[in-house]
Amino acid sequence: MRFLLVEDNAELAEAVMARLGLDGHPVDHAGTLADAEDCLAVAEYDLILLDVMLPDGDGRDRLAQWRDRLETPVIVLTARSQISDRVGALDQGADDYITKPFDFSELEARCRAVLRRRGGAAKNEVALGQAVFDPTAGTLRAGDALVELRNREIRLLEVFARNPGHILSKSQLMDRLFSHDADVTENAIEVYVGRLRRKLDGVGVKIETVRGAGYRMSL
Repeated sequence: MRFLLVEDNAELAEAVMARLGLDGHPVDHAGTLADAEDCLAVAEYDLILLDVMLPDGDGRDRLAQWRDRLETPVIVLTARSQISDRVGALDQGADDYITKPFDFSELEARCRAVLRRRGGAAKNEVALGQAVFDPTAGTLRAGDALVELRNREIRLLEVFARNPGHILSKSQLMDRLFSHDADVTENAIEVYVGRLRRKLDGVGVKIETVRGAGYRMSL
């Protein structure tokens, strides 16, 4: 899942990006609302982490504007802890709210919960053919056997699992797997798809190549 972090505190932003990156999530960082608009103009995100007080405005005001054109879930990050602040952010379109300073494990849990709700799921596990995939734990189990997946393979399988039967182009997969400043080419997608195919062999899940269009998962 690709995240957009809108936060002007460079030290905090770096720490959040590093922590989420450990799970293989690419995170683009915007230090201002203007930078955030630039990111949104060129990329599609699964989740936005939005600070309230930014150099060029109040994040909550921009959130209210985004809700007219964006369905992307948003978690508001702020040092304000009054009930009225939380209620205001939620009423303006936030999907959740977390106060600073926060524990990174709580932030990760809230991200997972928001993404589950947006996907209509009550739990993390997804049935894939003869296997059960848990993107949070990073596990794929086929019966009693555990299929070992690396972080990027977990995130790639998560993208396919959320879009069963849909054709996903290489550029769409790159957007989901890498941040905008990553120095990679579409050849990297071919490599990761090839690795994932081999690991899915025998569990009733196939990733098909749709010539000239991309890839499609079939169960």
